[in-house]
Order: sequence, then structure tokens, then C-alpha cells
Amino acid sequence: MRAKTYSRIFFCTILLCITQACSSLLGLPSNPERSTLGENTIYTTELKNMPLPKEKIVIGVYKFRDQTGQYKPSENGNNWSTAVPQGTTTILIKALEDSRWFIPIERENIANLLNERQIIRSTRQEYLKDADKNSQSLPPLLYAGILLEGGVISYDSNVMTGGLGARYFGIGASTQYRQDRITIYLRAVSTLNGEILKTVYTSKTILSTSVNGSFFRYIDTERLLEAEVGLTQNEPVQLAVTEAIEKAVKALIVEGIKDKIWGKSVDNTGNYQVVIDEYEREQDVNKNRLIGNKFPDNYRQKFAVFGNVEAQKIKDDYVNPKMNIGGKLGFKYFFSPNFNVEINANIFTLENENIVKRNFFVPEVNLEYLLFPKYRFSPYIYGGGGIMYSNIKPRYKGQFGGGLEFMLAKNIGLRASSQYDVGFKDDWEGLVNGKRKDQALRFALGLNFYIGNK
Repeated sequence: MRAKTYSRIFFCTILLCITQACSSLLGLPSNPERSTLGENTIYTTELKNMPLPKEKIVIGVYKFRDQTGQYKPSENGNNWSTAVPQGTTTILIKALEDSRWFIPIERENIANLLNERQIIRSTRQEYLKDADKNSQSLPPLLYAGILLEGGVISYDSNVMTGGLGARYFGIGASTQYRQDRITIYLRAVSTLNGEILKTVYTSKTILSTSVNGSFFRYIDTERLLEAEVGLTQNEPVQLAVTEAIEKAVKALIVEGIKDKIWGKSVDNTGNYQVVIDEYEREQDVNKNRLIGNKFPDNYRQKFAVFGNVEAQKIKDDYVNPKMNIGGKLGFKYFFSPNFNVEINANIFTLENENIVKRNFFVPEVNLEYLLFPKYRFSPYIYGGGGIMYSNIKPRYKGQFGGGLEFMLAKNIGLRASSQYDVGFKDDWEGLVNGKRKDQALRFALGLNFYIGNK
């Protein structure tokens, strides 16, 4: 009994050492961390490196807050915590300071400021009665020529989700991801006449990922070994909001330079031409951008020629069907972005080991539907009919299939597909037996070459 007890203690000790080693390897926190200065985003540096104005602009921000009313998503019950930080006005003021273009003035808590100034006046009047009255007066408050308004107007949960996993004999691993999206609107308003001078809007995705591995195995009778490891990482919402706000401040500065709304602070736009050109290039790229950072384009043209290499296997009335290699050449005509008519010719080999082998020349006609014609990666399905020619009379068949296409270049697509052929009669191999028609399964890999204009 003691030996068993000692062996169990030893096994637990080894397991704890392995767990600690894995913790260090994966970079998991095991000790308390000291407080640090806040992280910078990529736009913090860009704001600090902006060309300076001739003179800073006094600007006021009364409130720039969460306007979404969105709560954190929860799988178990209600969650009354807000999805967006409530201190976005403070984040905006910090971004304005970092840009070195503005002099932000206190307006969010103006009542506190006015109250404190009143206390100062009362104290001076009480203790400095005989002093010069002019020494008792406070200097006037700065007033803003421009106000900044707007806020966080959207927080969209689960804009994109997905994952990948596999398990074999109790050993498995999986990964999952989720993308949320936050949207910021920022506008500059003239205090002279209330005119809205400029409005900009930015968005930022918030990524959450997890990686998990597990082992589950019976190693002996009534002996079960189970192990798990996992890592989850969530992008901080506060940093995402900060990055979106800083991007909006930079965009507002550049838009103001272009439209000359900053007055005497910018006397020569030529001094800022580098940042203007960079901003315009980003706008040009952004014209075709969709949610998910996708850029649709006319990768596929009006016509296409293609060639495939196929693995083919028959399902007929004989036993021991054999896999063979064949090929296919064809032509496509797109009468709409999604639909095309395909004509092809292929070599198909029917073979049952040591029984029958027959080669067919098969022309086919298909109608194909492409799901995402303006994206590099798109699934597709098709169906049609064909005629099988050999040294016997022609056989007629139907076929349907589908696959995936990835555009390697502007007019070159790599395709992987599978096709199922069904005969109209049960006589491909010359034997009629049973009710099931002769069939075939094909797997293909090939290239599409697009030509012509869309």
C-alpha cells in the first residue's frame, strides 16, 4: 500500500512540474505584475509625429461618450456591464494633447471648475479686503473657437466568428476566433455660427481568439488519462476605442488642412503634403473595402479556359473498382458575374481490377454558379449532362459537383473540386444488374485562365 501511495505522490509531483513548465512555455502569468504606463497604439506615434501647426487651436469637448447602450455579450444570463468604456471623453482629450495641434479646455466638468473659481474669489475677498481689487480678480477662462462632438455610435458583436478543430483517437486540438466591431464618429463645430465644419468616422475590429488541446485515452482497465491545455486572448476594448479615436483625430486634422478650416494655424498646405498624400492613398484603397477587411475586385473576366487533373473511380455492377487518373479541358462564358456556361471534354477510365477496363471520351455541358465572383476565394457549384464515347455505342449521363477557387493572380484561379456522375442506364461496363445505375466519383485539381473584359 505504501508503494502505491508513494508512486501516486511521485506521479502528482511530476504532473505539477510538467504543468508549471507548460505555463512558462506558453507565457501564462504566474506572479503578480507591477503597474505600468499605458500602452501606445500605432496611431499614438503617428499623432505625435504629425507636422506642427503655426499656432495651436483652442478646442472644447463637452461630451464624447458611448451612444450605443450596448452591454457585454454573455452566454449565461444577463450582463449589465457596458461593452464600451464610459470614459471616452478623457481618451479623446488625451489624443488631442498627443497631436500637439490643439489646446483642449475643460468643458466636461465645467460646473466643478466654475464652482472652484467662485471659492477662490470668496476666499480672496475674505482675507484680502485691504489689498488692491485688481489683484483679487481671476483671469478669464479660455473660450473655444471649435467644439468637438460625436461619440461611439456602434458596437457590433460577433461580426465574424469561426474555428477549426480535429480529433483522432482521443487526441484533439481546436482553435476559435470572434471579431467585434466598434465605430466612432467625430465632428468639428464652429462656435461662431454653429456650422459643422467637418465630420469623420473610423472603425476598429476587436479580436478574440482561443487555442485548446486535449488528450483523452484509456491506457488500461479502469485507468483513464486525460489532459487539457488552452490559451485565450481578448483584445482590450479600451485600446481598440483609443486607436479608433486617435485615428479619427488624425483624419480630422488632415481633412481640416485640405479644406482649410484651421484658419491661420495652417498658412501653407505644402508643408503638410506628405501626410495629405498618405491620407488620400488610404482613402483610395478604402473605396472598395468591405466589412472584414475584404477588397472585392473584378478578378474574373468574361471568358475562361481551364484544365484539370482528375482522380476517377467507378461505381458499377462489378467488384474491385480501381482509381484512375484522367484529365479535362474546357471553356467558360460568363453571362453574369455569378453564372457561366461551361463546355469541356475529358478522358474517363472505367476499370474493375482483372475484370474490365474501358476508356471514354466525354464532352460535357454545365451551368455553374459562383458564390462570390468579386473575391479571391469563392465556392462554386455546377450541374449538367454529358455523352460518353468509346468503342461501343454512346452512353448518356448527368453530373453535378462543386468546389473552391482561389485567385492566384488577377486572371489565374486555382480550383479544387469533386464531381458525381450518374448514368441514365446501367450499362457503362456492358452489364445490367440490379436497379442502381452506374455512377462515378471524381476529384480534380486545376487552373482557370480568365481572358477578355468584364
